[in-house]
Amino acid sequence: MTRGFFNVPKAVNEPVKGYAPGSPEREELLATYKQMFSSNVDVPMYINGEKVRTGNTKNITPPHDHQHIVGQYHTADKSHVDTAISTALAARQAWSSVSWMERASIFLKAAELLAGPYRAKMNAATMIAQSKNVHQAEIDAACEMIDFFRFNVEYMTDIFKDQPASAPGIWNRVEYRPLEGFVYAITPFNFTSIAANLPAAAALMGNVVVWKPSDHQAYSAQVIVDLFKEAGLPDGVINVVYGDPVMITDTVLASPDFSGLHFTGSTFVFKELWKQIGTNIHTYKTYPRIVGETGGKDFIWAHNSANPLQVATAITRGAFEFQGQKCSAASRAYIPSSIWNKVKEHLVAQTSELKMGSPEDPSNFINAVIHEGSFDKIAKYIDLAKADENAEVIIGGNYDKSVGYFIEPTVILAKSPTFETMTTELFGPVMTVYIYEDAEWEASLKLVDESTEYALTGAILSTDRYIIEKASKALENAAGNFYINDKPTGAVVGQQPFGGARASGTNDKAGSAQNLLRWTSVRLIKETFVTPTDYKYPFLG
Repeated sequence: MTRGFFNVPKAVNEPVKGYAPGSPEREELLATYKQMFSSNVDVPMYINGEKVRTGNTKNITPPHDHQHIVGQYHTADKSHVDTAISTALAARQAWSSVSWMERASIFLKAAELLAGPYRAKMNAATMIAQSKNVHQAEIDAACEMIDFFRFNVEYMTDIFKDQPASAPGIWNRVEYRPLEGFVYAITPFNFTSIAANLPAAAALMGNVVVWKPSDHQAYSAQVIVDLFKEAGLPDGVINVVYGDPVMITDTVLASPDFSGLHFTGSTFVFKELWKQIGTNIHTYKTYPRIVGETGGKDFIWAHNSANPLQVATAITRGAFEFQGQKCSAASRAYIPSSIWNKVKEHLVAQTSELKMGSPEDPSNFINAVIHEGSFDKIAKYIDLAKADENAEVIIGGNYDKSVGYFIEPTVILAKSPTFETMTTELFGPVMTVYIYEDAEWEASLKLVDESTEYALTGAILSTDRYIIEKASKALENAAGNFYINDKPTGAVVGQQPFGGARASGTNDKAGSAQNLLRWTSVRLIKETFVTPTDYKYPFLG
């Protein structure tokens, strides 16, 4: 029972550790990496708090050393998914009735555990199985996840404070109830923080969840489960299943109690899920909430007033951090001819300094792409550019999967603004550049806006305020997260709520109150203090 109006701790962003040579955090992380890399982890499913091991396992292998096995995870059959659903629904009654501050305290504790004793383990698991370097693991698996937990609690209280006005003699109030049923969370390999936040955001608002992590994120998902368990999350609130995505999804979406989808992944898969939900709509007790962040073909546009070194740096960081496997990663650029030679000169210099290899060596900026399928797809497009007279590979272009799935940072110069790598999402360390004539800068903005179906992130660079204003207006629908004089990546919870529209998703902004609202169903309560006894209104007199 609530016996007060409680203020939660003020949310602040978790400081990013530097991992400089000789620093305590560097020594701890690398020692943890070495220990975990040389061990074997057995990852079960979690259903109603029980570890479920089926014996049907798949190996966990580091993308940068794909012959080395660091563990295995267990996969489900349909009965396990059915049990995950039924136990989630059984847990719902107690969980949905728990006071909001008790739910808040669990995730605030999870944030503090991650900031302390879980930090090295979460980062090391992400480095090993997702091939992120030290810095990329730190900003994702530690800091962003901590920020999600802290800020979501603050956003929840802000939502609860939003109450209607009351006229004399009545009291109007709203309750923010959890959805009636369960939420299905499907999470990607590329961000450990997103993998945690998608089920956690729904659970914080009182919902129960069936969570299917990416197979390629199972190692860090295991650490997330351990974190939630130690933080005090009750059994059955978040149930974890691995295995055949079609079978799991078919089972989940056939349930009358399915009430919401929280998804991050490909545009095609999301559209297919939306269609499947629509086909099943007469089955459900409620209209399901559908929240998704999907693909992108994120852009950098430069004006001739831009600083060439700044443009090159935005490309190097925006396109090649985490091997271009961020949803926000820059993959197409539009550069005016008058500054292109200078931009190219800086790009060549910068990319020549990028070391590639295992994340165990913190000096490696570039690591491996996630798996062989991704490697083969990206290599195919690089070969296409090499063979096509309408394109030229001017930086990189080499690749090797003998030990790990390594692809050099690659820059393609396209003669046509509709060349395939200018419009197709590759999800790898490949940037395609189109050079436009300075006088055609307005026409080039139209190309940026209309060349792809996506609208996730984008960046413009200019020192002319008039140009910045015009470009911002021209591209208002081209990116849900829009950056001026910066790279189009690196959204921080509490500062840049993240999400895009068009084919990039529902733009429900992870890391904001807007997202949490999707996991609530509002009940309006009107209480009248003196109840009328005469049905007649004055106009009848």
